[in-house]
Amino acid sequence: MVAIAYSVAFEGVEARLVEVQCSVAAGLPGFGIVGLPDKAVSEARERVKAAFGALSIALPNRRLTVNLSPADLPKEGSHFDLPIALAVLAALEIVPKEELARCVALGELALDGRLVPVAGALPAAMAAAEDDRALICPRDCGAEAAWVEAVPVLAPGNLREVVDHLTDRAPLARARPGLIEASPATNCLSEVKGQERAKRALEIAAAGRHHLLMVGPPGAGKSMLAARLPGIMPPLSPAEALETSMIHSLAGILDNGGILRHPPFCEPHHTASMPAIVGGGRSAKPGQISLAHNGVLFMDEFPEFPRPVLETLRQPI
Repeated sequence: MVAIAYSVAFEGVEARLVEVQCSVAAGLPGFGIVGLPDKAVSEARERVKAAFGALSIALPNRRLTVNLSPADLPKEGSHFDLPIALAVLAALEIVPKEELARCVALGELALDGRLVPVAGALPAAMAAAEDDRALICPRDCGAEAAWVEAVPVLAPGNLREVVDHLTDRAPLARARPGLIEASPATNCLSEVKGQERAKRALEIAAAGRHHLLMVGPPGAGKSMLAARLPGIMPPLSPAEALETSMIHSLAGILDNGGILRHPPFCEPHHTASMPAIVGGGRSAKPGQISLAHNGVLFMDEFPEFPRPVLETLRQPI
């Protein structure tokens, strides 16, 4: 008997649909996960077992195999806990397979069955909308994912609520979008006395989205002027806000389910490494360049940055 649930794997800022297949077959009792899982995904079986125990659900004395398809795509993150648990429940005929097939699920399971928030709910909602499916995510992620109005977003607090929804015992209401983040208190350009040419250069850079290189002796006011650049930039358009918020969602720094409507301002230290600036690394997280998308990347003491970092900036600039 095979049941299928759906989740997503992240490739940069894109969310790619993943089939979570569960097979219950005769053989020695066991619970295996295949399909290029990382350590966090492999450990999901222990969290799923504990969550089932909290719901008084006993696993059968049979062989359970979970396959994450496509099998050649690396799977990273604890957000596969919920779809794995739902695929097992569908294979055990506890939840209907047809209802489960209409949903994309992500969320980390606590040992008592609670759903722990995870990063990437907004890109996952976009992927669910493109595939015409609903999204099931932890309650703390619902306000963020609900900004994608084309997809029904369900935000339960624990695994029992998901089961009750899929079996029509207690249907969940759609999540509501979070509040738009208020514009941060920024320094105003009107506070700067003099420096007329420098202020004019800032205005031109803000209006035309140009790069700006400020050169001068220490104390000339370069950092002071740069810190006031976001204050004269226009709010993000709806498309830009969604695009930028997806990057911040993947990085796990989108606050309170809100969506960005003001240009971000990133100010990395000159000792920052190349993965911190450009992104990548073991978990392929967005770097400061990506986090500053549609906003300002301010690199103070520019010549002090490592040469490899400066070389990698050639293509983006």
